[in-house]
Amino acid sequence: MELLAPAGGIEQLEAAIRFGADAVYLAADKFGMRARATNFAMTELPRAVALAHAAGVQVHLTCNVLMNPADIDELPAFFRAVEAAGVDALIISDLGAFALAREHAPRVDLHVSTQASVANAAAARVWHSLGAKRIVCAREMSLDDIRRMREETPSDLEIEAFVHGAMCMAVSGRCLISTYLTGRSGNKGHCTQPCRWSYTLEEEKRPGEHFPIEEDGRGTFIMNAKDMNMLAHLRELEAAGVSSIKIEGRNKKAFYVASVVSAYRRVLDGEPWENVAVELEDVSHRPYGTGFYFEEAGQATNYDGYEQQTMHVADVVDCEASLGIAPYRLVTRCRNRYCEGDEIEILAPRRAVKTLKIRNLTWIPSASEEDPHPRPTPVAVANRSCDHYYIDCDEPIEPGSFIRIRTFRRSARHEDPLAKA
Repeated sequence: MELLAPAGGIEQLEAAIRFGADAVYLAADKFGMRARATNFAMTELPRAVALAHAAGVQVHLTCNVLMNPADIDELPAFFRAVEAAGVDALIISDLGAFALAREHAPRVDLHVSTQASVANAAAARVWHSLGAKRIVCAREMSLDDIRRMREETPSDLEIEAFVHGAMCMAVSGRCLISTYLTGRSGNKGHCTQPCRWSYTLEEEKRPGEHFPIEEDGRGTFIMNAKDMNMLAHLRELEAAGVSSIKIEGRNKKAFYVASVVSAYRRVLDGEPWENVAVELEDVSHRPYGTGFYFEEAGQATNYDGYEQQTMHVADVVDCEASLGIAPYRLVTRCRNRYCEGDEIEILAPRRAVKTLKIRNLTWIPSASEEDPHPRPTPVAVANRSCDHYYIDCDEPIEPGSFIRIRTFRRSARHEDPLAKA
């Protein structure tokens, strides 16, 4: 199966490529469902596509917001620019936009977005007859539903399904709560996630049926969907006929993209999922579930929070031969605080995580007019965000790897009742 990764910006794109994605999906500066992501200006798109293609990675571009008449007016020029940039596929939900893409970007493959809620073979066959190469399954489909769709659709119609990341409580993400409460439309890519806020609920016509209310009196998170995690079920998805597995997360940072892509890549390449599962606990996530694949999707009713087993502290910028005691030294970019003597883990592409202890931590000052050739300075703590530091290392580490420290963290928008346990 194709491993399809999110790329909310250039750092995420590079991480997805480096850690084993077969394809990436991203958005331009309009018409994408993740307006808060960095995304790519149209002038940046050709470079992003060229970077991916140089690594043999395809680029799918999202164009799946709710289309107003003004949006439709802009689409012909937009699609022509997308085709000129070399994009491999467009992910579209609106039928009119789909027709315009066929006309103005005829060399670009067309994928039907999950926003179109295709949940049966009859609908899939209609889209295929109109020129669709791929259907992105409605997230409400079970594994049996997908298996039946595969059996009842043309063999050249590809099936894509989400396997990891945040779930929406609305049918295929088509929700008006954010618009109603904040004036920011989720269907235009500006969702404020009010489904994850704390609510109290009273239903006068259903006496005796109550949603749980937390002891602190703030309420309960009755619409707060669990994150999806299908790492243990990739063979079942493949057997059902899924062509491409998709990771959600275009609002996520590069460290998250690298961690999740790495885990799924390793299992797709044959490593037992049990050996890899901990990697998905290490990144920030809500409680995990398996979506609708085997039963009704579960809600995380206790709190709207994230937890993780590690903290991303640095990026590996370079690995140099050293004249010191250790044969190599890493040039790292500080993201969070780390100290001399800390035990760190190196997340590198297509290899098991390596553990080492920080030795000879050295700050690399930036050049200035006053001091154009500053001397590196040994320090006890790396705490200057985005500054560079040396760390001794006994073996070469690939630039673009990530450094993390094992420490449990839990965060919540509101007071976390689990923290009292």
